[in-house]
Amino acid sequence: MAKTNPPSIAARVALQLRDSGPDSVNGIAAGLELSRTSVENVLGALTISGAVTRTTVTGAGVGRPSRLYAFDAAAGYVAGVDVGNASTRVVISNLSGAVIADHAGRGVGEFADGAAKLACVTGEVTAAFAAASLPLDALRAVGLSLPGIVNEAGLVLTSVVIPEWSGADIGGHLREALGAPVSVDNGVRLAAVAEHHLGAAQLVNDVLYVSVGNRIAMGLIVDGRPRRGAHNAAGDIGRLAFSGVDPVTGQIEWQSAGGAAEVFERARSGDDSAIAELHAFVEGFARSLATLILAIDPGKVVIGGGLSRAHEEFLLPLSAAVARHIRLPFEFPLVAARLGGEAAAHGALVHAFRRSAFEIYGIEEMGVPRITPVRN
Repeated sequence: MAKTNPPSIAARVALQLRDSGPDSVNGIAAGLELSRTSVENVLGALTISGAVTRTTVTGAGVGRPSRLYAFDAAAGYVAGVDVGNASTRVVISNLSGAVIADHAGRGVGEFADGAAKLACVTGEVTAAFAAASLPLDALRAVGLSLPGIVNEAGLVLTSVVIPEWSGADIGGHLREALGAPVSVDNGVRLAAVAEHHLGAAQLVNDVLYVSVGNRIAMGLIVDGRPRRGAHNAAGDIGRLAFSGVDPVTGQIEWQSAGGAAEVFERARSGDDSAIAELHAFVEGFARSLATLILAIDPGKVVIGGGLSRAHEEFLLPLSAAVARHIRLPFEFPLVAARLGGEAAAHGALVHAFRRSAFEIYGIEEMGVPRITPVRN
C-alpha cells in the first residue's frame, strides 16, 4: 500500500483548534508533539489569514497574561441543499460543522421549466440565509442533493424526477448565482453519507442504505466511502430489483389505496385487502433486500425514507423476513435511519466540506468536521 504524506503543520494546527477548541501555544505544541517555534510560526500565518483568532486571558496569578488561539468558526458558512419536487431543504453550518439553520422551503415541482426550478433553489438558499440573519456573501461552499444519476464532476446525466435538468451542469449554474463552489450528487447516495457520518451507521465501514418512500433507491458505503460505480449508477436499483414499482419512474404502485400512508391506515383499521397487500409488500421487499445483502455483505443495513418510521408495521416484520430468507447463523443488523427527511441535506453538507475543503478553509488537507445537526 502506498504511503500517504501526513497533513501539513498548518492543517494539523487548524484541525486541532477546529475540532478540540481553543488552546495555548504550549497546549497545541504538546498535543501535536511539535516544537513551540513551529506552532508559533504557523499560528502567525493562520491569524493573518483569518482562520484563527487570538485572545488574551488575564489570570489571577503573577506574570504575563496567557494567549489563547481559537478557530474562527463564524468566519464563513457552508450549505447543504436537498432538492425535491415537494420541498427544498437547506441546512447551514459554520466552519466547524455545527448546523445553525435548518430551512424547509418550496419544492421545484411547481415550476414549469429547468431555469425556473434552478431559480427556486437559489431563492430558497437566499431565504434560508435571510431567515437566519446570516450574510450570503459569507457562503463558502454548497453541497447539492438531487434525484438523478450524477457523475463525478457533478453533471446531471439523467433525472426522471426533474427531467429538465438532465444533461445540465446544475452545479455550475448555481455557482454563478450564489458566488460559491457547488458540489452535486445523488440524493440517496448523500443520505447514505449522512447516516454514515453522523447517523445510524457511524463507525461502520460497509453500509447498505435503502430509502423506501414513494420510490425505492439504494446508497452504498464501501470501505468508508460512497460507492459511485463505473457509470455513476450504483444504487439505481428500485425499478429493477423490487416488484410492485413502475418500471419507468420507480414509483411504488399500491393497489388497496392511493398511497402508503392510506394503506397503512387501512391495515391498522382491519381492512383485509390492505393487510394482505402490506404483507405481500414486506415479503417481496425482504426477498429482494436479502439478495442485495448477500451480494454486498454490509456491516449494517439502514432503512430510510417515509416507511422507515413504521417500526412495528414495517421494520420489525421486514427484519424477521430478511432473516428467514438469508438463513445464515449470524445477523445483518437492520436499523431505521436516524436522520429521516433531513439525511440528504446533511449528506450534501458533508459532500461540500469534502469536495471544497480548500475553498472553505484556505488550507490544504482539511478533513470534514463532525457535523452536528440542530437539536429541537
